[in-house]
Amino acid sequence: MKGAVTLLATTLLAIGFAAAQPLDEAKRAGRTAASLPQASEDYFHDMDNGIPLTPEEVRGRNMWLVWTGGNDRFWDGMTRSTFGAFDLLKIVTSHPGQKADRDSRWDWLGVVNEPCFEKADGPDPARFGLWLDKRRDACPPDPFADPAKYPGVALGSRGKTVPVGSYFGEPSGIVGLRLFTNPDFDEAARERWDPERYYSDPSYYDDPKLVRPYRVGMSCGFCHVGPSPIHPPADAAHPQWSELNSTVGAQYMWVDRIFVYGADPRNFMFQLVHTYRPGAMDTSLVSTDNINNPRTMNAIYNLGARMAQALRWGKESIVGPERNNRQFNDFVSSGPLTQFFQKPGTVFTPHVLKDGSDAVGALGALNRVYLNIGLYSEEWLRHFNPVIGGKPITPIRIATAQRNSAYWQATEQGTPDMARFFLHAGQPDHLADAPGGAAYLETDAAILDRGKTVFAETCARCHSSKLPAPIPAEANLQGCAGPNYMRCWDRYWAWTRTDAFKAKMREIVAAPDFLQDNFLSTEARVPVTLLQTNACSPLATNALSGNIWNDFSSASYKSLPSVGAITVHDPFTGDARPYVMPAGGRGYTRPPSLVSVWSTAPFLLNNTVGPYEHDPSVAARVRVFQASMEQMLWPERRRKDAILGDKVPGVIDRTTARSFLIIPAGFIPEPLRAVRHVVPRLFEADGGIRLGPIPAGVPVNLLANLQPLAEGGDIGAHYLQLARLLLRLKLDLLTLPADATDEQLRTHFANLARPLLALNKCPDFVVNRGHYFGTSMQSAEPALSDADKNALIAFMKTF
Repeated sequence: MKGAVTLLATTLLAIGFAAAQPLDEAKRAGRTAASLPQASEDYFHDMDNGIPLTPEEVRGRNMWLVWTGGNDRFWDGMTRSTFGAFDLLKIVTSHPGQKADRDSRWDWLGVVNEPCFEKADGPDPARFGLWLDKRRDACPPDPFADPAKYPGVALGSRGKTVPVGSYFGEPSGIVGLRLFTNPDFDEAARERWDPERYYSDPSYYDDPKLVRPYRVGMSCGFCHVGPSPIHPPADAAHPQWSELNSTVGAQYMWVDRIFVYGADPRNFMFQLVHTYRPGAMDTSLVSTDNINNPRTMNAIYNLGARMAQALRWGKESIVGPERNNRQFNDFVSSGPLTQFFQKPGTVFTPHVLKDGSDAVGALGALNRVYLNIGLYSEEWLRHFNPVIGGKPITPIRIATAQRNSAYWQATEQGTPDMARFFLHAGQPDHLADAPGGAAYLETDAAILDRGKTVFAETCARCHSSKLPAPIPAEANLQGCAGPNYMRCWDRYWAWTRTDAFKAKMREIVAAPDFLQDNFLSTEARVPVTLLQTNACSPLATNALSGNIWNDFSSASYKSLPSVGAITVHDPFTGDARPYVMPAGGRGYTRPPSLVSVWSTAPFLLNNTVGPYEHDPSVAARVRVFQASMEQMLWPERRRKDAILGDKVPGVIDRTTARSFLIIPAGFIPEPLRAVRHVVPRLFEADGGIRLGPIPAGVPVNLLANLQPLAEGGDIGAHYLQLARLLLRLKLDLLTLPADATDEQLRTHFANLARPLLALNKCPDFVVNRGHYFGTSMQSAEPALSDADKNALIAFMKTF
């Protein structure tokens, strides 16, 4: 639908964000990076299994959990970009008219309530009548909210109609979301502010000119803090700090209910984000590439072993503006951290993103995340239309951020300590250490030994950072990133199928220290032609040459060759056809780590294989792991498509109800309102616009992945093809009877299948297919016996 509404949405968004300023708010207020240091208080000492940290590591954890880098400006603006669907300020409050309050947030949203707070029992007159969580009197004050030690950015109305506050904001009651006073909340805004109408009156809260008294900032912790697997909370809705972990990932978060406040299935935007399973989201949703590819929120384990693997196989070349990324050598002059960069442009880097695109060094990967969650939005938003797209994307330049953003400069100064925190604190969570965990572990040594053998022969080639040494020169992937990668990969894969490799690998896995300091991933880029998983993630375009993350992807990534052709299926008929994957970086996925895998199911990069239980207990995690592993190893047990069944190898995400692209009246610009009498069928009775109807059962990605912009080839022909499709779509919808059934509407969309598929950026609709290793669906190798599969599962519970 993004592509289908691009022409209208671009017009609407033109009034949504003001012209960007070249300086960020901190710079405009005269602040420098030196005036924005990371906090030193060890406030979160009970987290992360109580691991003791050095002062540098404490600063790193604090940055991860409370530093938002001025992105409250961005998230406030996102309400306009989503036509009122998204509103973080409502997420953090507990008004009786809302779908969720503090007591039910965990169940409805899957967000982590911050300890030391309780639910609001009424509007708070000291905080503009909002129903914000209240801090318990018995708890010490939040040290990061201290405006004397961490003075906020004095801009606009701060210090006049609202306090300046702290540059870390104040706690909201949800881990990872921080409250900041709104510098635009001047006397006129305060006079107009009505907290009750903000909760109850759509004509009031859907007004894009409404100025809220607070903006909400987001730290990395919002998407990465979760219940501890080995110290699970007694009450997940009201956890203690000792029951939370900074790095396990927010695997219980319902992003759809957060992003579309109200979760109205009649809103196609909700249908789009409803394809995000709990714990997954499309990290390119805002700087959209018009490909819907939700991915799991990474857990961070065994970073030391991961960095060691980067030295073995993570060699990449960076050129031009890619070299503006900070490296550890910029902060330390000696020691092990200096090994990961060689002047002028060689890095040895882990691949944080699942498509292996962020290949410019560990610090570059960390720093980029802050841009992606809204830091320096003054510049970032100049390069694309948020969420909807429809505007040619250009790269955000690191050099510009280094020159014009004090928040970016402070972020670059802080991330080395964050890396130190991960290196120390990201330790495995073993089932044996969880309460009652030993009862789920296999005690038969013969079964475990067989599981080790199966893992060595079938899994270790992708899921172990310990491999036979020395690796034959022809099979070594070090230095292969670039145009010859597939030739290197084919030689490596052939070596892993030899008896010599398997024999040595069996010895390695059988060793008592196999799991110690093992990242349980090679970090190698695996071609999707081999994986057979959904191709939308490896087809992502944001890191390609000239795109938004150009400066954060390596030259060697941008020169990767095509992996060849994959098989995709028509979402209406199930017919199979080949699709040639493009070159230039796309087509690959790095294997996920299997550290603590017993606690991280469901599986695949989009959480589509296995059931979901909204329960972080040890028993529930083990149940989900067992069922998910059975679906991985017996793929016939995976969910089938409700309409096509066995005609396609899995499930297609389809709309669950008749839906529309809904644009409230308050977000319609005046020039468009003026033509209401000319095209009355375009408008609703309340003056809003609903584009549709889109019937239940339509593949979501048929519309979400529509390509609005030409990307090479005959540009004129592309736009002519797009214009013809949009015109036909619009005219056909207008000519359908007002009481058309969903079946009639689906027939209409089926008739448009050919032109819709021709303009689809990812025509791969089956989301839970692939990774058939060890099964009968991987024809190149014999399938494992049921006994071997069960032995493998038993061994993996020990990870």
